[in-house]
Amino acid sequence: MRELQLMPPKYSIVVPLHNERGSVAELHARLADVMVGPYASVEFIFVDDHSTDGTAEILNELAEADGRVVALRLKRNYGQTIALASGFDYAEGQIIIAMDGDLQHDPADIPRMLEAFETSGADIVSGWREKRVDNFLLRRLPSRVANWAMAKLSGVDIHDFGTTFKVYRRETIKDIRLYGELHRFIPALAAWNGATVIEVPIKNIVRPGGTSHYGIGRTMRVFFDLLTIRFLLRYMTRPLHFFGPAGILGTLSGAAILIFLFFDKIIFGAQLFLEHGPLMVLGMMLFLFGLQVLAVGFVGELLMRTHFDKYQEPIYRIERVVRSERGRAATSQRSLL
Repeated sequence: MRELQLMPPKYSIVVPLHNERGSVAELHARLADVMVGPYASVEFIFVDDHSTDGTAEILNELAEADGRVVALRLKRNYGQTIALASGFDYAEGQIIIAMDGDLQHDPADIPRMLEAFETSGADIVSGWREKRVDNFLLRRLPSRVANWAMAKLSGVDIHDFGTTFKVYRRETIKDIRLYGELHRFIPALAAWNGATVIEVPIKNIVRPGGTSHYGIGRTMRVFFDLLTIRFLLRYMTRPLHFFGPAGILGTLSGAAILIFLFFDKIIFGAQLFLEHGPLMVLGMMLFLFGLQVLAVGFVGELLMRTHFDKYQEPIYRIERVVRSERGRAATSQRSLL
């Protein structure tokens, strides 16, 4: 056991939490029951996304009682994506498991997901809520439409992009920078980098208590995220290929109209403002629109050339990190090895 503590854990379980006071202790107990035997080399990273209901105090108690627990508290409520990103940054395991903290994900599914991960050699094992228990109109129908669109736009053939319950190879998730609400698109972003993704059916449990943070109002945000991910996957490294055709079409169309009006004025003496006023305005607008879109494309190309991702300053801020003396001692020992 002493040697196990001195070595980095094999598994890291990252759980983002926001006002989950009623579920976090039970979740920890269930995880502790599952992560035994071959899965005993584990750390539990609970990320408190600035809860206001006492979740932080419970996490502090868990961290003091269990040396495997790391309790992170963010300085403000950043949202689930950033909470996950901070947990991934702190994770030391070679295999990283992410799940929700509201008890809708059953820790008993973890061994089956890990078995699929080991036997398949995949980089990501994604949970699939094959038999969902949510409200059909408010949750299941929008989810089916969104998942279908995500699969078509991203080229990743999985059924359930929305679930957080996934297993990642360390180097795969560490290569992905998360912001906004892009956590649901991790499989697509990873696949763009060459990662392989498989699915494993998981249980979908009715939320035991508390209030869900999801609703139909998120549908529009998911739609915008779809557009973002489509752009990122296809044009992130070549933005001019996206903006260029529209810019050239607008510029050439506007120029053609203005040239026609110029010759009409020179040859036939047309009164432009009286005879072709709207057409002249359209030509000028198309020409300027095309130039502006081309300029946006060129700026995008310049930004890509600067490789702004080399500045690795995180977009979140940690208020405090709580772990027991045993956990700190193990970390110190590992840093000396």
